[in-house]
Amino acid sequence: MLLQKWKNYPEQTKLNLLKNDNYFQFVMKKIAIVKIITLLSILLFVYTGIAKLMDYSLFRDQVAMSPILQPFAGVIIWALPLAEFFTAILLIIPRWRLYGFYAACGLMLIFTVYLLGMITLNRRLPCSCGGIIELLSWKQHVLINCFLIFLEFMGIRLQKKINLEAQFSSKSY
Repeated sequence: MLLQKWKNYPEQTKLNLLKNDNYFQFVMKKIAIVKIITLLSILLFVYTGIAKLMDYSLFRDQVAMSPILQPFAGVIIWALPLAEFFTAILLIIPRWRLYGFYAACGLMLIFTVYLLGMITLNRRLPCSCGGIIELLSWKQHVLINCFLIFLEFMGIRLQKKINLEAQFSSKSY
C-alpha cells in the first residue's frame, strides 16, 4: 500500500522526500565511501601492474633475487601483474565489486606477510613493487599496506551492506 502511494507521487516530491530522509543520506554516504575506496584500489593495482610490466626485466631480476620468491619466480613475474589487473577489473564492475574487494584484500595481505618475512630475513633486499612505491622503506610499505588492508575490509563491509539494501529496493547501486 505504501509503495503504491509512493509510485503516485510526482518525481519532484519524491526527490524532496529523499533529500530530507536521513536513511537515504546515510546510504548515499556509504556508496560514496565505497566508490572512493574502489577508485583508490583500482588506481593502485593498475599503477603497480603497469609499472611491473614497463620495467619487466628489473621486476624479473628483483623477484629472482628474493629468497622467498625465487623458487616461484617464473610464475610470479606473470601472475602478479595479471592478478593486479584482474582485481582492478573486478572492482570496476559493480556486480563483481565485492569479489574485487576480497581479491584486493587477499593480495594486500599476502604482500604484507611477504614484506614482514623480508624485514625479518634481510632489510637490504630489493623491492619489486613497481613505480614510486619502490622508494618506500620496508616499514613504510608495511604501514601503507595495513592502511590499505583496513580500507579493503571497510570496502567489503560497506559493499555487503549496499548489496543487501539493494536486494530490498528496486535500485541497483
